Amino acid sequence: MNLAATRAIYLFEMARWGRTLLQSIVAPVLSTSLYFIIFGAAIGSRVPEIDGVSYGAFIVPGLMMLLLLTESTSNAAFGIYFPRFTGTIYEILSAPISPLEIVIGYVGAAATKSIILGLIILATASFFVPVRIAHPVWMLAFLVLTALTFSLFGFIIGIWADGFEKLQVIPMLVLTPLTFLGGTFYSLNMLPPFWQNVALMNPIVYLISGFRWSFYEVSEVDVRISLAMTLGFLGLCLVVVWWMFRTGYRLKP
Repeated sequence: MNLAATRAIYLFEMARWGRTLLQSIVAPVLSTSLYFIIFGAAIGSRVPEIDGVSYGAFIVPGLMMLLLLTESTSNAAFGIYFPRFTGTIYEILSAPISPLEIVIGYVGAAATKSIILGLIILATASFFVPVRIAHPVWMLAFLVLTALTFSLFGFIIGIWADGFEKLQVIPMLVLTPLTFLGGTFYSLNMLPPFWQNVALMNPIVYLISGFRWSFYEVSEVDVRISLAMTLGFLGLCLVVVWWMFRTGYRLKP
C-alpha cells in the first residue's frame, strides 16, 4: 500500500481546510448557538421533558447529526470535484496509487473534518445545556461511522456532479430536509400513529435515533436497527465507489 501518496492527499485536503479554518469553525458554532437560543431557550421552556430528558439536551444529538451529515457530504464532494474541475485528477489517476488509497485520502480527510466539527458542537452545546453521554464508546462509534459513510456519499456526489451547483443540490435539498424531518427537534412518539409510520420511511430517523440512544438511552427504534442501517448504507456507498473506479465513470474522458 502506497502510504506516502495517501498521506499526501490527506494532508493536502486538511491543509486546504486549514486555510478557511476560522470560517469552517465559527459558522457552525454560531448556527448551533442560535439553535439553542431559539429552540432550547425560547421554545424549550414551553416544552415538557421528553422521555425524562430536557428539551434543550434532547436536541443536541440531532443538531450534531445535522451538522455531521451536511459537512461530511459537502467536504468530500468538493474535495474530489475540484481536481476534476482543474484537470489534476488525471495526474492522480496516472500516479502509482490505487483507487482504495485515493478514497482513503479524500474520504479520511473529509471524515476527520466532520468529526472535529461534531466534537466542537458537542463542546458548544455543553455551555447551554447539561449534556450526558451514557455510552461514550457507542457515541464515538456512531460519530465515526456516520462521518465515514456520508463522506463516501459526498465522494460519490463529487464524481457525479458536472457543475458547482450540483454539489449542493443533494445536501441542501435532500439531506437537510430529511434531517429536520428525522427527529432532530422532536420525538417520533409525539406524532400521530400514521405519521410515525411515515417517518420510519426516512433513513435519517435511524441515524439520529441510534446516536441519541448513545447519549440518553432513549430511542424511537432499536439501536441494533440503527447500527445495521448505518453499516448497510456504508456498504452501498463502497459498492458504488468501487463501480465508479471500475468503469471510470466521470473520471476518465
